[in-house]
Amino acid sequence: MSTSNLDLFDTPLQHTNLLPYDGEVYYYGVVMDAARAQAYYQTLLDTLEWKQDEALIMGETVFTKRKVAWYADHPFQYTYSKKTKTALPWLPVLEELKALVETQSGERYNACLANLYHSGEEGMAWHSDAERDLKKNGAIASLSLGAQRKFSFKHKVTGQTQSIVLEHGSLLIMTGTTQTHWLHRLPPTRTVHQPRVNLTFRTIEAASQPR
Repeated sequence: MSTSNLDLFDTPLQHTNLLPYDGEVYYYGVVMDAARAQAYYQTLLDTLEWKQDEALIMGETVFTKRKVAWYADHPFQYTYSKKTKTALPWLPVLEELKALVETQSGERYNACLANLYHSGEEGMAWHSDAERDLKKNGAIASLSLGAQRKFSFKHKVTGQTQSIVLEHGSLLIMTGTTQTHWLHRLPPTRTVHQPRVNLTFRTIEAASQPR
């Protein structure tokens, strides 16, 4: 369902679950007009503290072409791929976008992992966002800006897949038991030559943080 005519603080709408079972994924479509989406996209490219992502593989640190940035209410630590990041304070542009996705989804978030894919050749392998730092079965709001990309899900047991194309300025919500039962990925493609910025707003459990 397209929601391109929504204002920044319109009330949430009802959406259809994209998954057939064992989880909940809702695609809200485009949630801002094209001019606003382009302005946010450029601001994020210019102002976020982008760094190459790191993963520890067989004892060696590997750097990805994809870049990331991690922001939150507090200097939360977030560990994935055996590497730990410490969150930076919110920037005004991220606070605005957090307010937008909170209004649309009816959820609250305290952190954001941003990803920058320079072209379609950069993607993300199958994985689930089920790290111990994250609220179990909590909502994850994925806001896409820039190049349009395919996004896929695969059930961990049955292998059933489901895919959707994420548009510029669109919002996707993953919640419930999605991370327990489903993997997701951003498949690489040679047909996309423009960058894409993806903001994933999520909730860090304070109890999981170092004391």
